[in-house]
Amino acid sequence: MSLSAPLPASPVIVFDFETTGHSPRYGDRPIEVGAVRIEQNQIVDRFQSLMNPGFPISRFIESLTGISNDLVALSPPCEEVMAQFGRWIGDAPLVAHNVGFDRAFLDAEFKLLGWERTNPMACTVLTARRLFPGSPDHKLATLVRYLGIPSNGIFHRALADAAMTGHLWITMTELLQDRYALRHVPFELMQQLMRIGRAKVDRYLRTYAEQQAQLPLC
Repeated sequence: MSLSAPLPASPVIVFDFETTGHSPRYGDRPIEVGAVRIEQNQIVDRFQSLMNPGFPISRFIESLTGISNDLVALSPPCEEVMAQFGRWIGDAPLVAHNVGFDRAFLDAEFKLLGWERTNPMACTVLTARRLFPGSPDHKLATLVRYLGIPSNGIFHRALADAAMTGHLWITMTELLQDRYALRHVPFELMQQLMRIGRAKVDRYLRTYAEQQAQLPLC
């Protein structure tokens, strides 16, 4: 393999929740989780489940998601689903679109199980703002249209949103590999891009690429 040949990006899990409301601080809980595992810039596995929060969901959430009270009433409780999900993700790095929202629900549900998350996280909203400043906005639906990401037109269902966010993540890593001739896009680089001012991104990446090119290929 030549020094210029790209290596697979870091394996990650991209996840999404549909919930009863905006925040677990107000008693809201998940009603669906969806996730995809990405290895070698491809989706290789999926996880999806509805779950019962233990109380009725609002008409607004029913209309937004298409998830009815009848559906959640027949679903396993949050504790059971989240335990399964926690075992499925293991210690893999996690990605979400607007990660602060999904992280709050994940951590709250894990706390109820007596667990503490140690997985590092990255946000595709913040990274996309740095890499696609020309997009009209950085909502998932807008980025899907702007970048021509495959979509069945379904939004606000957890697995569909996770899959589209997964394709967004792949698009971003491939862009970095192509534009900056990076052999490898580590998860830590994507995290760092979240914190850099937009005007400094290109210079930072060019410097990073020069440093990476000087390293021996393992």
